[in-house]
Amino acid sequence: MAANYQFDQIVNRKNTRSFKWDHAETMFGAKDLLPLWVADMDFLTVPAITQRLVERAQLGSYGYSVRTDSYHEAIVSWYRRRHEWTIQNDWIVDSPSVVTSLSLAVQLFSEPGDTVVIQTPVYYPFYEVIRGNDRVVGASSLRVVNNRYEMDFDGMEAMFQAGAKLLLLCSPHNPGGRVWNEDELRRLGDLCLRYGVTVVSDEIHADLVHSGNLHTPFASLSQELADITITCLSATKTFNLPGLHTSFMVISNASSRRRMDQRLKLLGLRNANHFAEDAVETAFNEGEAWLDELLVYIEGNIAFASQYLAQHLPQVKTMMPDATYLLWVDCRSLGLDSRGLKELMFHQAKVAFNEGSGFGEDGAGWLRINLACPRSLLAQALEQFCEAARKL
Repeated sequence: MAANYQFDQIVNRKNTRSFKWDHAETMFGAKDLLPLWVADMDFLTVPAITQRLVERAQLGSYGYSVRTDSYHEAIVSWYRRRHEWTIQNDWIVDSPSVVTSLSLAVQLFSEPGDTVVIQTPVYYPFYEVIRGNDRVVGASSLRVVNNRYEMDFDGMEAMFQAGAKLLLLCSPHNPGGRVWNEDELRRLGDLCLRYGVTVVSDEIHADLVHSGNLHTPFASLSQELADITITCLSATKTFNLPGLHTSFMVISNASSRRRMDQRLKLLGLRNANHFAEDAVETAFNEGEAWLDELLVYIEGNIAFASQYLAQHLPQVKTMMPDATYLLWVDCRSLGLDSRGLKELMFHQAKVAFNEGSGFGEDGAGWLRINLACPRSLLAQALEQFCEAARKL
């Protein structure tokens, strides 16, 4: 099938107030970096979304907005089609971002001083929303088995037995790219039911699953698990819309949903973004073909990057992702600590990947590379990195 979208197109994002491109020097202390770090894409989004936003902007009046039935129906239809998950309109609770949802869930479903369990290494805001809310990080280290992460069920059970009542689940996993299979999720779910643990499942990467893998929404496994789960979702990662700051939760438990809705109201976070609703509705109704082509392109970038590193810097090892557009690379054989890896990237190679210790102690010695860019940019970044690393 001929491609309809030009993912090889170079999109100039410099001087556009881009966090990824215009803030890299401030973040990393070096000029002229090629940025493959923060998880947004260097691709144009679905053309129909752009057109819808232009039409919205042309109204010329940007007053308060309301959410419509068509918005909720687009979400419900998408998860039924793409994930075979049946949700109801009134289970949907809007939030400015998944991180906002995580932080509110920690506040509402645990108490100061409580242990909140996470599986590490993991997306760094998980640590921030726990510590920043005066809770204790309960780090369950993922095990590397056959170059893939696996859950440490015994370690998590020990923390649940000791009194931990909240788990933040990253599914699919960031940065490792694991899609947890149904058996793993059911085993985890059994533990949570046994010990009365509430699960906050960050499933923002659910749509970015690669060939041969299947994402299972945690709350879809049973009514009992749905009743203890808050699922955090967004169209922003899938369709490159993060600057619109919109996400939603699916909460089937009426009491939990009411508590979350009341907290959002108290904080003044319930109002609809004037543009976000149009973008989300258009994405879910008209973006499927674009996403299917994007996934093919990302899988090509994964293959290209892993082969390039194997050929030009064979001492590092890539963890092949089941999902996401992020590549987790084991660079421990280079013999560098976190400061040394940063020096190699930012000052010698002039590239900005994510240094792994930001994802927790278990990430030290690893790098996360954002592959959602034209292949020519990816090739340039890998060439610069490998050339600098070979000089060590």
